[in-house]
Amino acid sequence: MIDGGTILVTGGAGFIGSHLVDHLLEVGANVTVVDDLSTGSLANLSRAMEFAGDRLRFREGRVSEILPTLDGEAFAGCFHLAAAVGVRLVVDEPIRTIETNVHETSAVLEFARRGRVPTLVASTSEVYGKGTRTPFAEDDDVIYGPTTMTRWSYACSKAIDEYLALAHHRQGLAPTVVVRFFNTVGPRQSGEYGMVLPRFIEAALAGRPLEVHGDGRQARCFCDVRDVVPALPRLLADPECHGRVFNLGRDDSIEIGELARAVRDRLKSSSGIRNISYEEVFDSGFEDLRIRQPDLTRVRSAIDFEPEIDLDRTIDDIASSLAAGRGDA
Repeated sequence: MIDGGTILVTGGAGFIGSHLVDHLLEVGANVTVVDDLSTGSLANLSRAMEFAGDRLRFREGRVSEILPTLDGEAFAGCFHLAAAVGVRLVVDEPIRTIETNVHETSAVLEFARRGRVPTLVASTSEVYGKGTRTPFAEDDDVIYGPTTMTRWSYACSKAIDEYLALAHHRQGLAPTVVVRFFNTVGPRQSGEYGMVLPRFIEAALAGRPLEVHGDGRQARCFCDVRDVVPALPRLLADPECHGRVFNLGRDDSIEIGELARAVRDRLKSSSGIRNISYEEVFDSGFEDLRIRQPDLTRVRSAIDFEPEIDLDRTIDDIASSLAAGRGDA
């Protein structure tokens, strides 16, 4: 935990951000959230607002607009989670994706260096692009597709975020940590932007077919957000982690077709499962990786990270939150 002062969380009304806010408040921190609510929701912070009182402050707006108004305030740490997220959003709105990821991260790091605020920048497994080997290790080379395919704009923009963050540390401007999330899932996650697990659960609860893209043989590693968020303050608080990149997630994988069957069976749904081509959903020529699996050696060594919540519990808790019509389990 980061001692003293207030913690700044950008994107704190989003899926991962709101769980992080809950965790920080529970361990006694004061928290300032900045979020423009473009993909987040105040409903995600409803529980926090009820019990935190004046220990939680919310500022609505773009990071680049709000942070200059916070100059002069003391922050013990910053977690930069604000970003354009979801493959659907990336494909449909590439300009918004690139500008949000690059410009807003630059604004956060400029703010951090003015106050020398330790800052954790959230990145993504997408940075690995097409990948050069499996599992993905933090120092692996990366390969992207052509710039004519908007699918790669998200990966490239997040890679630029990483370069900026690591350069700030290297030049002694602000301590930084980069975390690459691998398919973080859990209550409050929406399927609206293409996130596969809540999309499957929503369909199963409604009795609609679960739509599997491609042949369903592509494999992913899903980690519950409630395992992920406690690791973030630990990484930022440890000076040995500053200036480094960490994979964060689970390293056991499941094929997407198998995931659809697991959701249907777990929820005892009568829904069918339908395979649809990538061309029906995204641009022609859309590329997807067969497997996206992290090497967790580095984060295990740094903080003894080991997730505990299994996929069945995650499915149950997402289903409960969706069935209740609210953003919490």
